[in-house]
Amino acid sequence: MAREFQRGHKAKISDLTAGTDLYVGVQISGPGLTFDISCFGLDAEERLSDDRYFIFFNQPKSPEDSIQLLGAQSGDTESFRVTLDQIPSQIQKLSFTATIDGAGQMSQIAPGYLRIVAGGEEVARYSFDGSEFSTERAVMVGDLYLKDVWRFAAVGQGFDGGLDALLKNFGGEVAEEEPEPAPQQPAVPAQSQAPAFAPPPQAAPAAPAPAPSFGAPPAPAPAPAQAPSVPAAQTSPQTFTPPGQTGHTGHTGHTGQTFTPPGAPPAGQYAPPGAPAGQFTPPGAVAGQFAPPGAPGAFPGQAQPFGGGTQLAPVPPEASMRVVLTKYAEAPVGDRWTEQNANLVRATLTKDAPILAKQGSMVAYQGDIDFAHKGSGLLGKLTGALTGQGMSLMRCTGNGEVFLADEASRVFVIRLQGEQLYTSAQGVLAFDESLDTEVRRIEGAGLPGGGFFSMLFSGTGAVVVKTRGVPVVLPVGAATYVDGNAVIAWSAGAQAVTTTSLRLRRSGYARQTTEAVNLQFRGAPGNFVVVQPFEV
Repeated sequence: MAREFQRGHKAKISDLTAGTDLYVGVQISGPGLTFDISCFGLDAEERLSDDRYFIFFNQPKSPEDSIQLLGAQSGDTESFRVTLDQIPSQIQKLSFTATIDGAGQMSQIAPGYLRIVAGGEEVARYSFDGSEFSTERAVMVGDLYLKDVWRFAAVGQGFDGGLDALLKNFGGEVAEEEPEPAPQQPAVPAQSQAPAFAPPPQAAPAAPAPAPSFGAPPAPAPAPAQAPSVPAAQTSPQTFTPPGQTGHTGHTGHTGQTFTPPGAPPAGQYAPPGAPAGQFTPPGAVAGQFAPPGAPGAFPGQAQPFGGGTQLAPVPPEASMRVVLTKYAEAPVGDRWTEQNANLVRATLTKDAPILAKQGSMVAYQGDIDFAHKGSGLLGKLTGALTGQGMSLMRCTGNGEVFLADEASRVFVIRLQGEQLYTSAQGVLAFDESLDTEVRRIEGAGLPGGGFFSMLFSGTGAVVVKTRGVPVVLPVGAATYVDGNAVIAWSAGAQAVTTTSLRLRRSGYARQTTEAVNLQFRGAPGNFVVVQPFEV
């Protein structure tokens, strides 16, 4: 039985199937819409550094045949063969995308899916429909990505701008459009016709041929969708192509014809809605000069209109709202913890794996999430009061995603695999509840309370630390000294002892910059200490 995925969910391929020879099918449709379905082979920087791994209808396979375009079959709009153990090491992610060819929006699509088939059995399915999108013209449907092992992520992220913008987003170059040749059906590579892998050609659309044991089983027919009402302005038989786009990107095929609305100004000039064709001149202004709406033609005593401005410059297509905001879109899911950007981390929660986070650090969440105060008990509260290492924590449980941040501090996810890590409490943003934690004291003569206190994390899980500014990781040598107020974390194998300055008494005053307490670290090669460029 296929495992059902929701947007943002991910899993190891090895948890779905033991095979590495996969069939990936995408089903997407909409009334009056045509689609281009492609696969981008990306490097570790998620860039298309080798355009031979952009797999689409004009380039149906990668150089070593590890990724092959198979065409429509078994109810799928498009399908691919992916042989994971043959993909070269520089390719770290395969992003499967669908873009609208011509006019239309992703909100118009009927229910569709991406599915993975192995050994003739469907093992994973991610379903989506038009209600998840609005004006987008492309969608990144799902990813196969390498993180220690190959994994699958249901992405479902909409994207404005069509195939050109999607290609630029992945770092590709848009080739100049060449004259359109006579339409040809691209030849399907011989490897894709092997009967051991994919379904044989269908004799007639109404009676699809049964899939062989290794190929994709026939997909159920998608639910019918009513055609949305189309405004009269969109009933023109011509295909609308936004400015700067001439059909497909860097390939030939079916090219859209540019549509210019009746009465529109010449190319390169801007006129607001309702303005007459040609150059736009606001009321009361001299032609070629700009006057703000409602401003008089001239101030008393002035011969020229207000400002003496110049003609409005055309607005480039790449400056539209959605294109500008795309760069800040939610990052594709990595694993349980994903660094959204330098200052924001996202945790993907399941009911059986809660996290603990600093109270007040939640900035957004998606799904069914519950937040509760995490009490530390009387002993924990006393320890926090005496040592300064107490933390006010909240427990996050449920199914969904939580975005965490703290005053725009930089965040880093440190993953422990049966290891130990020391931190200061001020440097912790969140961590897996499965980790063991305890307060440890670093002995030091003459210090208030008898020493400096830290937190020790042990086990398997992740700790999210935060720093003010970009930290530095110092190797521990024979004598490494760090200001106690700047240290963030250190390896468990490093021995830490405290030292004091002669001005310890003055350290109790506010805004005192004297380094009253230092930590000296010693240890074997391979140990480290993390220091931030800021004193708490």
